[in-house]
Amino acid sequence: MQQYRSPRWLPGGNAQTIWPALFGQRHRGPAIQFRRERWTTPDADFVDADWLGEDTTAPLLVMFHGLEGSTRSHYAQAFADWARRHGWRFVMPHFRGCSGELNLAPRAYHSGDFEEIGWMLGQARQRHAGPIAAVGVSLGGNALLRWAEEAGGSAGATAKAVAAISSPIDLAAGGHAIGRGFNRLVYTRMFLRTMKPRALAKLAQHPGLFSREKLLAARDLYEFDNVFTAPLHGFRDTDDYWARGSAKPHLNRIRIPALVLNALNDPFVPGSSLPRVHEVGDRVTLWQPRHGGHVGFPGGRWPGHVMTLPEQVMGWIARHL
Repeated sequence: MQQYRSPRWLPGGNAQTIWPALFGQRHRGPAIQFRRERWTTPDADFVDADWLGEDTTAPLLVMFHGLEGSTRSHYAQAFADWARRHGWRFVMPHFRGCSGELNLAPRAYHSGDFEEIGWMLGQARQRHAGPIAAVGVSLGGNALLRWAEEAGGSAGATAKAVAAISSPIDLAAGGHAIGRGFNRLVYTRMFLRTMKPRALAKLAQHPGLFSREKLLAARDLYEFDNVFTAPLHGFRDTDDYWARGSAKPHLNRIRIPALVLNALNDPFVPGSSLPRVHEVGDRVTLWQPRHGGHVGFPGGRWPGHVMTLPEQVMGWIARHL
């Protein structure tokens, strides 16, 4: 994957981000059919987990989605298809409020929520006897790395290896990048189009939780996080959240095999913000190909597919089980 090159018919980071998500082939064979299971959280809320496969002794892939993602996301379908074709079991626990039903507690989810990641992995461990590996995408990848950092040497009792794909491990750099220029016009608007209504539904559920007027006035993720994400999850403000939630400063604390994959032309994650080899521990592998966009990595002839990504990432993970 370090040598990955996008097809000639799809140049540029934005095209390699948008086209695969909308039009790339996601799986071979029939559509993926998940089995949903609801987990009750320690704070009397719920998490919906979508399972594929029943063999509790096979390797299990636990996948954590990105901002506003779900098992409907192109990458989730592609990784689930890989698991189905290779005899693995698959589960995606949805972050709170992302499974199609509003969660109950006065909270949502965030990029640095390593405690929630740890609890979800623990639930998967209770339900599965075979080896477990975990993959996180974008926001979910940063949170997964934060869990591995905090867990240290104990992480191996739960997961044998982890991988983060297109993750903004420097949240401030990624947050500011998505708030400028084309990114602000396209991606920021796309995210806020679903995030604001979901936040307002949470306010109706818990009156007085935050200022409705300030939320409606938010024009980028920095302002949204300042009103909603940061205060609801124990942070002083956006700057505090982005600083404490970022995985990059602590990568040398990871004690299990960890892959960190970022394309240098990712419009969300500036290449200048990515770690260098001397900044990470010896358990961390960095893949930083020139092409790929944000969770794109398209392959094949037009209209292309998104199966190169799981083939390469899961090949690396399989070697570290």
